[in-house]
Amino acid sequence: MKVLKKAGALVGAALLAGTLSACGLDVNTSIPFKIEPGSIRPIPSLQGVRVVVGSKDFTENIILGYMAEMALSAAGADVIDLTDIKGSNSSRQALLNGQTDVTWEYTGTGWINYQGNELPVPGGEKAQYEATKKADAEKYGVTWLNYSPLNDQYAFATTEAYAAKNNLKSNSDLAKFLASHPDQNRFCLETEFTSRQDGFPAAVKAYGFKNPKIENFGIGTIYSAVANGTCPVGEVFTTDGRISGLNLRVLDDDKKAFPQYNAAATLRTEFLNQHPDIRGPLEKVAAALDNKQMVELCKKVDVDGKDAGTVAHDWMLQKGFIK
Repeated sequence: MKVLKKAGALVGAALLAGTLSACGLDVNTSIPFKIEPGSIRPIPSLQGVRVVVGSKDFTENIILGYMAEMALSAAGADVIDLTDIKGSNSSRQALLNGQTDVTWEYTGTGWINYQGNELPVPGGEKAQYEATKKADAEKYGVTWLNYSPLNDQYAFATTEAYAAKNNLKSNSDLAKFLASHPDQNRFCLETEFTSRQDGFPAAVKAYGFKNPKIENFGIGTIYSAVANGTCPVGEVFTTDGRISGLNLRVLDDDKKAFPQYNAAATLRTEFLNQHPDIRGPLEKVAAALDNKQMVELCKKVDVDGKDAGTVAHDWMLQKGFIK
């Protein structure tokens, strides 16, 4: 039986905590999980290997971080938890600087935010992944493991009732509807999405929205604004649990205006070369995930109020990865 603990309870954690705190990162403390191997079996080469797992500070990424920790614990690694790092840039720097060893990233984020490109790679999920993987390996010495079907994209959403009434299934349907109903041509958007080239401008270019009225909200309030009718249409992330909790319909990006944001575990290439067997457990978890499952997992945290670690643990048990 492996006991998964937070960094503060592990050997050497005090030194680690001091180092990380000096850099603005806080070691977490929590009730430990007891992890027994399921279909993820102990791997001799990983016994006793210290692996620091980080994550960003939003629900989905925290859940993914816990899943990685449990998978690696089942394989025999000594896992240190550093989930919930504030901000994408801080999480990324923690990986590059060696403060963390594993973190889940998104192909669109890697390509646009970290590589500095303005527009997505045409050709779909695999093309975006391959381009991001190649660029990150060459420029930063970071390896992307196999990507997951989980694809946390930008999207537009309406209420289910509004979509059913107006026969809206895709963004093309929406554009056609708004062209003949200009009084409904209102969008709830966050400020960054309104201006960034892979956000609303990309949608306008692809679908030809004419003279839309934009109302800016924080991303956390857009979901409720759509649900209560403040705006007919709002910007959402496709795996957010509030989609299910508020009975919203995500419209299909049928012209592929938005980048692909498939999730993948990333590691410094040097660290992975030292411990290549880390790849297997993480890629098993990645392959088992998809958007529908993640929406429900995030709903349990953001709508039902459950602990993210517990939600991740229950999913790992359900899949048989751990016991």
